[in-house]
Amino acid sequence: MRLRFSLFTKILLCFFLNLVILGVVFYLGFNLSFHLGPDSPVGSLNGPIESIAHRFSFEARDLDRDGRNALIERYHETYNVDFWLFSDKQELLAGTPISLPAEVLRDFRGAMNPPPPPEDDGGRRPPPPNGGPGRRPPPPGEFGPARRPPPPDRPVFTVTTSNPTRYWTGVRIPIFEKGNPESLRAVLLASSDSITGHGLFFDPKPWLFIVTAILVLSGMLWFPLVRSLTKTVGQMTTATEQIAIERFDVRVNENRTDELGRLGKAINHLAVRLSGFVTGQKRFLGDISHELNSPLARMNFALGILEERVGQENLPYVKDAQEEAKLMADLVSELLAYTRAGLKPSEVKLSSVKLRPLMDQVIAREAKGKKDINNEIDDSLQVHAQPELLTRAFSNVIRNAVRYAGQSGPIVIKSEREYHQARIIVEDNGPGVPPDELDKLFDPFYRIDSDRARVSGGAGLGLAIVKTCIEACQGTVSARPHSPSGLEVHVVLGMG
Repeated sequence: MRLRFSLFTKILLCFFLNLVILGVVFYLGFNLSFHLGPDSPVGSLNGPIESIAHRFSFEARDLDRDGRNALIERYHETYNVDFWLFSDKQELLAGTPISLPAEVLRDFRGAMNPPPPPEDDGGRRPPPPNGGPGRRPPPPGEFGPARRPPPPDRPVFTVTTSNPTRYWTGVRIPIFEKGNPESLRAVLLASSDSITGHGLFFDPKPWLFIVTAILVLSGMLWFPLVRSLTKTVGQMTTATEQIAIERFDVRVNENRTDELGRLGKAINHLAVRLSGFVTGQKRFLGDISHELNSPLARMNFALGILEERVGQENLPYVKDAQEEAKLMADLVSELLAYTRAGLKPSEVKLSSVKLRPLMDQVIAREAKGKKDINNEIDDSLQVHAQPELLTRAFSNVIRNAVRYAGQSGPIVIKSEREYHQARIIVEDNGPGVPPDELDKLFDPFYRIDSDRARVSGGAGLGLAIVKTCIEACQGTVSARPHSPSGLEVHVVLGMG
């Protein structure tokens, strides 16, 4: 049995798991930094300045002033950082003479003379720093040739000065002078114009390693979830867009066990139900239209007989009845055309069709005496479509333009090539359509005028037939306003 987790639960679990991973990474990073030592590649986060100070203390043992100056100069050339050696009394022991900035002096004094620690263990204070009053000096020979001096303390201060901007750090180290068994308290002072001291003050490599590890682990944790969500949402968006244009055979993945899985099942169920409703509606309209043909034919036949036998005074009534019967017959014909056009794209056999000759035939049949229709379609343009459906679609578009904008200027039919598709544009200069009505133009039985008077047009099925025919040819149709006035109908088809 598959466990079912809500989407909220999944995101919350991933969030807390990410926190746990980040905590482990930080713990390991700091643990390594404080336990592997300064010489480790992922050692102290304070940089290798402590290791440099430790080595300097060892190499400066038993050197005189000139020897320490030479050692300072060698360290400067090696690390591209300025070094000085000062005693705890601020006496220069090695390096070029310098007047220390006030900020450095302030922190230097505070670091070398810290306040006394709180009393502890019955009033006894902890022993003072190495070499301080009250501490027994190391016995002679304690630091022999094979022994190293005690490791230096951590940096006692870091300072930033301005005009010019420089960065300073000091490390307390012991210094042994030749012939003096007692160590001197001293500070190795380093200064650089770089905040990292060229890697001596601060080594960014451990931090880069930790940040990279965090990003990689977080990406490995979140990417599958985010990718799964976006992929599913993208499928559902595409499916709903296809359903909106009456392509009900689309399906989405419904195997998920969260809310998106339930939504996928609902979308698939909705597509099946809508397909049944629309198919049933078209079948119903087709059946009704077919059944109405026989009584309408008999009615027209009877009215024709009645027209021959009725008196002149009653002839206008017969004419009105014949006109109404003709309107009903036209409506039934449009309904039959609409239902016949509602074929599934898989049932339509498409072929390569030369568009300009087809459009010339449509114009000749639908122009109704109007000469101002310009066919500007490229002679070589071919589209992938079904000729009968394409003829029916453009016949309705041209007929609609002639009916509503035939007296307002030329009707222009032109084409554009867009990658592997062809765009056919039919534009007129008529009264146009309000922008908020454009999306409804291709709905069955929709008309802008609400009175549906016989002088204002048909039943509102013309553009619905256009939409059905074009979509059966795997194309799209849309309407846009034409500047300065009028309407543009855009048909997009694959190129043959």
